[in-house]
Amino acid sequence: MPSSPSSSAQEAREAVASRLRDLLLDSGLTGRELAVRCGWHPSKSSRIMNGKTPPSDADIRAWCAVCGSDDQADDLIAASRAADSMYVQWKNIQRNGMRRAQEEVVPLWERTRQYRVYASNVVPGMLQTPGYATALMSSITKFQGTPDDVAEAVEARISRAHVIHEGNHRFALLMEESVLRYQIGDAEVMAGQLGYLLAVMALPRISLGIIPFTAQREIWPLEAFYMFDDHQVSVELLTAGVNVRTPGEISEYGKAFQGLAKMAVHGASARALITSAIDSLG
Repeated sequence: MPSSPSSSAQEAREAVASRLRDLLLDSGLTGRELAVRCGWHPSKSSRIMNGKTPPSDADIRAWCAVCGSDDQADDLIAASRAADSMYVQWKNIQRNGMRRAQEEVVPLWERTRQYRVYASNVVPGMLQTPGYATALMSSITKFQGTPDDVAEAVEARISRAHVIHEGNHRFALLMEESVLRYQIGDAEVMAGQLGYLLAVMALPRISLGIIPFTAQREIWPLEAFYMFDDHQVSVELLTAGVNVRTPGEISEYGKAFQGLAKMAVHGASARALITSAIDSLG
């Protein structure tokens, strides 16, 4: 199963630090000499080489220039940026509200052809109704203490969901039965959301599977994740969003998705579980 996403991000940062350390060794300079030539405190060189302080683009260019390795700068900057984007705290992503975070992923959503989504906590974003999305985002905003732009964020999320109706996209979605029972919003909101799930199941591009409470678990419930083709997996943690791009890890999430899919029911059986959840609302 996938390793800790946060540890994978740290490993990526350490790989950049290791490459910078190798350049310094190859140059024959010491960390102190490097610091003097770059015009910064010697401890900064040590922190960067040990992966404790992520280098800025300017730091990398200065480091490479002093080491006589200017040709390595662009590749190292790209690797450093990729490492930084792997693990990003929600409070940083949403420090100015949630709308921008919804809009920034639109290009990724539009270019993806095959979506594989596993939801263990809430209904996936592309299938959320305005009422459900409003209740969910309101609770997130309150919990995180970030600016309240829920109305704008909901509008952006609903607009982003055009991919389920337009273009050449295919969706394989798996949800734990518990998602149908967690009450996000009031009973009317939940009834509308569950009814919408029944409606979208009729779309030919959508395969919606429900993993019943009674399923014999071959794979335990995992954190929610979105797979965008075989290029990226976005994992949703409490405090951060994690973007996995290494082929080995993406393959592990694909393997997990296959295992979870074996436990899911589809078609009439899935509709029966959704209908039962609606009936339980009273």
